[in-house]
Amino acid sequence: MKQEITVALVGNPNSGKTSLFNALTGLNQKVSNFPGTTVDKKTGYTRLNADTRAQIIDLPGTYSLYPKSADELVTYEILRNKAETDFPDLVLFIADASNLKRNLLLLTQVADLGVPVILALNMTDIAERRGVFYDVQLLSDALQVPVVPINARQRKGIAEIKAHLLNEQNYSKHTYYSLSGVNEQLLNEVCEITDKRNTYAALQYAINASVLLNTKARQIRTCFEKYAFDTRGFQEKEILARYHIIDEAVRKSRREKANSKLKSITAQADKILTHRIWGIAIFLGLLFLVFQAIFSWSTYPMDWVEKGFLVSSQWVEDTLPAGVLNDLLVHGILAGLSGVMVFLPQIIILFAFIAILEDVGYMARVGFIMDRIMRPFGMNGKSVVPLISGMACAVPSIMASRSIENKKERLITILVIPLMSCSARLPVYTLLIAMLVPEEAEWGPFNLHGIVMMLMYLVGFGAALFSAFLFKQFIKSETKNYFMMELPGYKLPLAGNILITLFDKGKAFVWGAGKIIVAVSVILWALASFGPRDDMRAVEAKYLQMSMDAGSGKTAEELATMKDAEKLEVSYAGVFGKWIEPVIKPLGFDWKIGIALITSLAAREVFVGTMSTIYSVGGDIEDLNNIRAKMGSEFDNQTGKPKYSLATVWSLMIFYAFALQCMSTISVVQTETRSWKWASIQFVYMTALAYLSSLAVFHLFS
Repeated sequence: MKQEITVALVGNPNSGKTSLFNALTGLNQKVSNFPGTTVDKKTGYTRLNADTRAQIIDLPGTYSLYPKSADELVTYEILRNKAETDFPDLVLFIADASNLKRNLLLLTQVADLGVPVILALNMTDIAERRGVFYDVQLLSDALQVPVVPINARQRKGIAEIKAHLLNEQNYSKHTYYSLSGVNEQLLNEVCEITDKRNTYAALQYAINASVLLNTKARQIRTCFEKYAFDTRGFQEKEILARYHIIDEAVRKSRREKANSKLKSITAQADKILTHRIWGIAIFLGLLFLVFQAIFSWSTYPMDWVEKGFLVSSQWVEDTLPAGVLNDLLVHGILAGLSGVMVFLPQIIILFAFIAILEDVGYMARVGFIMDRIMRPFGMNGKSVVPLISGMACAVPSIMASRSIENKKERLITILVIPLMSCSARLPVYTLLIAMLVPEEAEWGPFNLHGIVMMLMYLVGFGAALFSAFLFKQFIKSETKNYFMMELPGYKLPLAGNILITLFDKGKAFVWGAGKIIVAVSVILWALASFGPRDDMRAVEAKYLQMSMDAGSGKTAEELATMKDAEKLEVSYAGVFGKWIEPVIKPLGFDWKIGIALITSLAAREVFVGTMSTIYSVGGDIEDLNNIRAKMGSEFDNQTGKPKYSLATVWSLMIFYAFALQCMSTISVVQTETRSWKWASIQFVYMTALAYLSSLAVFHLFS
């Protein structure tokens, strides 16, 4: 490979950037963070010919280069700074042909920064169904930029895009807006202060100085005052001038043919889906179906995963010689992993539904109908998408809140997102609901497991609203609240996009959770298998004597089970668990649950792996896939009642519904708010809410 070029995908939100990115890169992509930020950085590679490949960077969607949100700020930072490693060799600008005028404003701004631009005209099929057609050559001549018509969702025009990327002569470097009306001395001073040669880039950078938290902001402000420069007035003139150029280009190239059928269908659908009553009812109905599907569709793949781990564990136990290594692999690593990976099918189904609803264009409608509900709680309609996405994972959802312009509303949204029941809670809920509700239990045609699961998700949503209402009273804001959201056109979900999303999410879950689980499982196995020497020897001697005593009345298998349970109790894990037991006993928890609560501070899903490890140490390998039965058959030695009673299980579910047991979430909140203050407040209030709610529930059901 002789050459590599860097291409940035830039465009408005909902312009089809993700579809084009997937069409160009396929599975040859990765997600990381932009330097110095926690913003998702999607990069991928595509081969242009035998000698050249292109690195594709998918920048966050933005409407202009005057950023109002954190996502828009990242796109601006990348495009304005040629010193950055991510600075592109050219910009591939994606525009929605069905809404071309608004899209082209950003294109003219990007071009005036001095970055070469190629225009990919996307969604031409939607525009044509609405009776709008464009003469590509006339549009290209009017804008003086290469224009390539594409349909990213159907992979049309991709070869033409690659051909244009290979031909540097096609790159447009046209300037659209002249600064001839701006004081020349002002421009010279601004260029000197900002160290930029491009006068438009320098002036724009100066105008954005306060947003960028630039150290030269005071110097720039003094310069503006010296020349009485009106930044707001300049922006208004600039935008009007750009739209004059855009209007002329669109007028020359646009052809219209009356076709109101598509508009009529969209309007009729929106009339129902955005209705203040029916819209919310449909949304709740969809959620209900999602949770029914999670249980109904996942049964077979979960069984396959479960049996796969069972066979693997049995093979390891039979193949390796008995000893510490055998125990470590079977009862440590495989036991912990099997306890969580078995729930991967359910998590994939949840991600699939969210991805499909997003791809169809429905999630934007949810934000619209929920805005009036969110207002009294200090949030707006844009808070809904991060909150709903929180059902998958809190970390990207918190980062998604950058689209909320108002700082107070964004902060409140960040603080309550972790109360939404994420996919990491799914294994915990599934395990505990199975102990509460018989497997065959149904309510009419519906699975009772799914109904209880949806109840837990609604409990989390209710807690999020309640907490947001309280935060609204204490967090002050000087900025005015407003809500503006674009409703994209309805589209059929694209299978390729959905599959790539599921692959990325599944890989992130397996790899991210797997590393933590293996580490925790090995530590737990060691803590549960070893203990103070004298205590362990005493247990061994006690059961050796009982095995030789013919009058004990116990079979060898029963004695082995009793010995394993007693050795676990005197092990280091047992000692540690009993140390914290007085604090959690009022909640109905014992020392074994205490160990799981501590280990799952790393990640909630570790709870199931921890219980699997604890209950499988020294146990029969065939019971690895039946941890629920082991927990359900345990009795309290003092009361003689089941250890996992109705009160204890509900108490445990409520604790996990509210507790902030995710180090990644704490870290990203600190980064997003730039303060340990809010991360600490969030951890304390959620822990207190979890403890007090769990205490109340335990005594209610006792």
